[in-house]
Amino acid sequence: MSLLRVIRPGLAGTLQDLGRVGYRALGVPVAGAMDPLALQLANALVGNRRDEACVEILALGPLLDVEADSVRIAVCGSARLTLGRDGTYRPLEAERSHTLRRGDRLEIGPVLGAAVAYLAVGGGFDLDPVLGSLSTSVKGAIGPLGGRALAAGSVLPLKAGRTGVGGDLALAAPFTYGDGPLRVILGPQAGHFTPEAVAMFLSAPYRVGKDCDRMGLRLEGPVLVHAGEAGIASDGLVAGCIQVPGNGQPILLLADHQTVGGYAKIATVISADLPRAARAVPGQVFTFLAVTLDEARLARQELDRRLQAALTRLCLVVPGVDLSALYYANLVSGMVDAVDGD
Repeated sequence: MSLLRVIRPGLAGTLQDLGRVGYRALGVPVAGAMDPLALQLANALVGNRRDEACVEILALGPLLDVEADSVRIAVCGSARLTLGRDGTYRPLEAERSHTLRRGDRLEIGPVLGAAVAYLAVGGGFDLDPVLGSLSTSVKGAIGPLGGRALAAGSVLPLKAGRTGVGGDLALAAPFTYGDGPLRVILGPQAGHFTPEAVAMFLSAPYRVGKDCDRMGLRLEGPVLVHAGEAGIASDGLVAGCIQVPGNGQPILLLADHQTVGGYAKIATVISADLPRAARAVPGQVFTFLAVTLDEARLARQELDRRLQAALTRLCLVVPGVDLSALYYANLVSGMVDAVDGD
């Protein structure tokens, strides 16, 4: 059997794909990647389908032994990678693929500048889906590996025992997530807050607190005053909802959020900005901007266009070439100048 063996698990690493869709009515969360953009980019670098399951890395990654003839891997997200063999260690670049061989040891260290990164393997993991997905929901023990996070001794079997034809690939340029306020659609219970609270929410900065995980981010800032009771009759939730409990401090729900909740929701982060929110680390500050549904649709279309462009502009890695210098060299204008000179 070809596999990756977990020697040290890191922090709360799990298998995730694009989510377990169609079971929320039964109380089963969607789960899935907190940053689906990075997951899709990592899969593209190793020649997988966009929705192949990856190892989601939170803060600190695992130490893995390669027990396969060869395997192509890629990590998307600013993680520190080290490859070891026969007692010798060297750094590897993220945002590109690498071909590893039996006896190699891959160490994925801290994730830098964001909360999450993804490890993809060529061909994917040879594990049985649970309710149609390889996503892991730890709180419900749903998913592969018994619905648990990676642990020392965990075995990740591979569908492919060796890499296919072709060389390693890299992103043509780092994928950008944008900046500025997180855009939101107000509601569905904005009327449960005083007008002053809604205005405060759309003007004041809110800081990501230390109490954050795959379920959501607790935000710290000015208290949002309810017009009446904080509680409502429980209704459905989606990723991006911003609940406000009785203490007036908002909670931005992420991939592992519960399916229903009984706190009023002041707004919902639009899908185009949700990956940026999911990458947030404690101490990061956000502000919010209300947009219309049509503006939200246009933003999502633009994000999808940029992602598709990144997926179709991968570069073949040439050994010995400084990729960073090559990506940023103005080769097109240089070629035009040469033609004009003729």
